[in-house]
Amino acid sequence: MATKSNAAEALAPESTKGLKPLYLEAVSRVERLHRRLLDLIKDEFDRMGWDDINPVQALLMFNIGDAELTAGELRSRGYYLGSNVSYNLKKLVETGYIFQERSRSDRRSVRIRLTPKGEEVAEVIDELYDRHLRSIEKVGGLGDDEFEGLNKALARLERFWVDQILYKL
Repeated sequence: MATKSNAAEALAPESTKGLKPLYLEAVSRVERLHRRLLDLIKDEFDRMGWDDINPVQALLMFNIGDAELTAGELRSRGYYLGSNVSYNLKKLVETGYIFQERSRSDRRSVRIRLTPKGEEVAEVIDELYDRHLRSIEKVGGLGDDEFEGLNKALARLERFWVDQILYKL
């Protein structure tokens, strides 16, 4: 009896059989890289004695930066998903990292921006990235060319996945 994976393999052209392990490795690496980034941020906060926010919230503040925007605009930039953003924004407002106010033109819309406390977190993340950049080429062997190729490949993979969703391929 053919299992689902055996049936899929039987339908797949020979040329894709060698691609599958590479594709699965890439998906796994993307997941692991995101977790490692969160670990790096958590370690940085542990060294500083900060324990009232998590790494996801810190990245959210970094991505807001000096902008004033809505939660919908954050989602449309592709940074975050719906309930994740709403929950984290609520927590960050409660803990004094983000200031929110109703839009004057559209009372249904809430505008957000970082408080000085939130700006400090964003600055810590920016400094962490700067510290990494000072050694990433020498220690990690990653320079302009490698990042250009990596970013191009990741953008193409993202576009492929978006197309799969949009066009139900």
